[in-house]
Amino acid sequence: MLSQEENALLTQTGPGTPCGELLRRYWQPTCFAGELTDAKPARRVKIMGEELVIFRDRQGNYGCVAEHCAHRGVSLYYGFVEDCGIRCAYHGWKFATTDGQCLEQPFEPAGSTYKERVRQRAYPVERLGGILFVYMGPPPAPLLPRWDVLAWTDGQRKLMRQEVLDCNWLQIQENTADLTHLYFLHSHMLYTRGVWDRGIERLYRPFERYGFQPFEWGLLKSWQYAKGPTFPAERGGGMPLVFPNILRSIEYPWHAMHWRVPIDDTHTEVLWAGFLPGAPASPEELENPPIEQHPPQRLPDGEHLLDTFWAQDRMAWETQGPIMDRGTEHLGASDRGIVLFRQILREQIERVQRGLEPIALARDPARNQLIELPGWLIDVDAMQMTPEQFAKSVGMQKVGQPMYDYFDERLEWFDVATGAAAGIASADRPPVASGTATSWRP
Repeated sequence: MLSQEENALLTQTGPGTPCGELLRRYWQPTCFAGELTDAKPARRVKIMGEELVIFRDRQGNYGCVAEHCAHRGVSLYYGFVEDCGIRCAYHGWKFATTDGQCLEQPFEPAGSTYKERVRQRAYPVERLGGILFVYMGPPPAPLLPRWDVLAWTDGQRKLMRQEVLDCNWLQIQENTADLTHLYFLHSHMLYTRGVWDRGIERLYRPFERYGFQPFEWGLLKSWQYAKGPTFPAERGGGMPLVFPNILRSIEYPWHAMHWRVPIDDTHTEVLWAGFLPGAPASPEELENPPIEQHPPQRLPDGEHLLDTFWAQDRMAWETQGPIMDRGTEHLGASDRGIVLFRQILREQIERVQRGLEPIALARDPARNQLIELPGWLIDVDAMQMTPEQFAKSVGMQKVGQPMYDYFDERLEWFDVATGAAAGIASADRPPVASGTATSWRP
């Protein structure tokens, strides 16, 4: 459990807060590039308590400025997006796309240099995989990481936004370090409701062991399952928590990333990108992927639906409260991943406070050409399978790499007692025919 002071340290993200200063060292997604059009070239966003406007000027360049004009505080969202900048709708002050420098003050005296002393707060913007990212920290900005899901070209890409979550970012990201919730919250929940597909089966096999280990980009998880109706027995790992606020997951048959972006301390936006290896889409389609809105996750009366993985997660996150009181929790051995994540988070906050760089920043252009993350690894010796054989057995591509290319002596394993987490063994039959329902909607 955490004291009130410790909880505030890890959950508060506004300007000047210790955790907020840490999160600002990383590129954060703001919106999808396809949401900015000629008809609507600007969009309001709020990140870590800062109200911003992101826009595409007439040259096709992207900018991000504080929403409220430095002149009289009017929203620049209603301004005129022009060549090289955005002009306030109130008195016409114009600010540069690149750095927020005031370029024009139409009603100041001729020869006035006042505009040279006014600058709208602005942040650099970069585009990758159809997503617009902003860097809100001090210079020099790190490289925008070219994560595999955003940089692969041998398949199709898709983007999705979840409805705004009414809770703090940390309880969402801690869920990424919680491996055992997959069994009851997701697979058991859907199985008992008569829903079945391969995604459910994969996580509903008899659960034998789980483990955790830090790695260069964050935190790795490991697992051991007995054989299921169609999936083999498996000892593997991957699905990393990418520090500080990303999940890299397998959502059969998609590879996916989730960004958990604080809007403020009691609301969070989740942006999702998925990649399906196979017949390659065109470069234009890969950089302008289709955008979907996730279906509603609540009933009209406010009750949680619980019919998809995302809806189940929302229930778990939001019912902990707007900001979870970690002074009342009772963590067990199965929460080791959460303990490790909090430890890493505290350490990196302290590094930033000492003027040092935190982990998981991309600085090397050569390494940043493509950062392939360990999505689904296997112990090739224990399973006596090659990566190619495993990929074929589970019907996916880009999976099955040897887990000990990433794991080392820091890996901590925990055994699962036989009992409630017995799952579906190979001889059992699912409650309905395979493929009649889908547990998520990528």
